[in-house]
Amino acid sequence: MDKNKNILLQYVLQLADNAMILGQRLGELCGHGPILEQDIAITNISLDLIGEARVLYSYAAEIEGNGKTEDDYPYKRDILDWKNILLVEQPNGHFGHTIVRQFMFDCYHYYHLTEMRNSSDIRLAEIAKKTIKEATYHLKYSSEWMIRLGDGTEESHAKMQEALSDLIRFFDEAFIPSKIEKEESLKGIAVDCERIRNRAWEKFRSVCEEATLKIPEVEYPQEGGKNGLHSEQLGFILADLQFLQRAYPNSNW
Repeated sequence: MDKNKNILLQYVLQLADNAMILGQRLGELCGHGPILEQDIAITNISLDLIGEARVLYSYAAEIEGNGKTEDDYPYKRDILDWKNILLVEQPNGHFGHTIVRQFMFDCYHYYHLTEMRNSSDIRLAEIAKKTIKEATYHLKYSSEWMIRLGDGTEESHAKMQEALSDLIRFFDEAFIPSKIEKEESLKGIAVDCERIRNRAWEKFRSVCEEATLKIPEVEYPQEGGKNGLHSEQLGFILADLQFLQRAYPNSNW
């Protein structure tokens, strides 16, 4: 594979990995939501993200060729080959943690897709135009719950503030471009993450203010996921995700 194709492949996988891992995390909550309506809503968001990941993995398989399929990437790669941001692999925790993590990702995801609709890569632009519809709902959902719980009872406010304090250090990694993102953005293929940062943070701040939540200061943002350096949490996710394929190699369903 030539260099340009390989760089595009890695960029597509990075996007797919974000959606896949968060979709897997949310899938863990199926049947465990606080009430039935939110259980269904979270499960639907999980399915949306996994569906997005499937489309991107399919595109990656076309780029790489050599008989690759969409299943090869989530089921047959080791942990160091995954390039998702650290935020999406963090545990679900209580419902407040789930909502704060989702809201942070949605702030990034929505504005990223908004820009990716203008990608010079036609396939990525088409994927963004389709996926933005779902991402718009996701951002609306998580924003409303941030406000409802943050500006709710004393207990719900305290739990949301706790979740925000725990997770805020993972937010900025989404906007710190990797080497691959820098190279592809120069070609008009990748989104300039630094360019969407201000819009995402503006949305983030406005919702937190309405939710009466204080945004903690972060001196050292956590990063490394885009370069394959992950927390131990990703290992637990992959142990579940890849169990069947590792127990019965090359099985089909």
